[in-house]
Amino acid sequence: MNCFEKVRTPERHDPLKKEIGITAGVLLLGVCLGAFSKFLDYRQAELPPFLSLIDQTLDLHNFFGTFAPWVVLAVFLSIKSSSAFRAGLHVFAFFAGMVTSYYLYSNFVAGFFPKSYAMIWVAFTFLSPVLAFFCWYATGKGWFAFAVSAGILGFLIHCTLAYGMWYVDVRSSLHLLLLILGVAILRKSWKETIGLVAASIPVAIILGMLIPFGI
Repeated sequence: MNCFEKVRTPERHDPLKKEIGITAGVLLLGVCLGAFSKFLDYRQAELPPFLSLIDQTLDLHNFFGTFAPWVVLAVFLSIKSSSAFRAGLHVFAFFAGMVTSYYLYSNFVAGFFPKSYAMIWVAFTFLSPVLAFFCWYATGKGWFAFAVSAGILGFLIHCTLAYGMWYVDVRSSLHLLLLILGVAILRKSWKETIGLVAASIPVAIILGMLIPFGI
């Protein structure tokens, strides 16, 4: 791990009781957001007036069905963890809670279970600790941190923009806000941040060729 420690050094660990509390809190956050997301999707026609207005204006129920908001939250959880290993644990706990509550609600309240779509999220949940481990280094130093950050921003650009030979379109105002938040989370100096955004554009173009649909 010495080569990784040159990129970013782990912080001193909190007491075990506090670390368990943080992990439990992240798990609970995932459970609440997963259930809320499915509630919006299933009960959109019966929402309270204020929440219904927000949903109609921002299309929240479809927005939470995409990868982008969960990826940004996972990146935030990752880099705010005390170490790469803690990042993996926190992100796995979050997605485990979110995916479990979402599909339990879908199966037992909404009355249907989209198995193929659920399996995609289950696979992503088990992959998430590995991705979070590397994401933790995004705010570190050197080319590795820069490459990880560019990969994250490239993914967010791909989620945010629909583009072709002669056009570029923003999928939604919320996706654009997430992209701005992603830049803010990963920001370095002004010069480095501008270089980071420039480097992430080719990543987004490559992702657009490999995944030619919105995710």
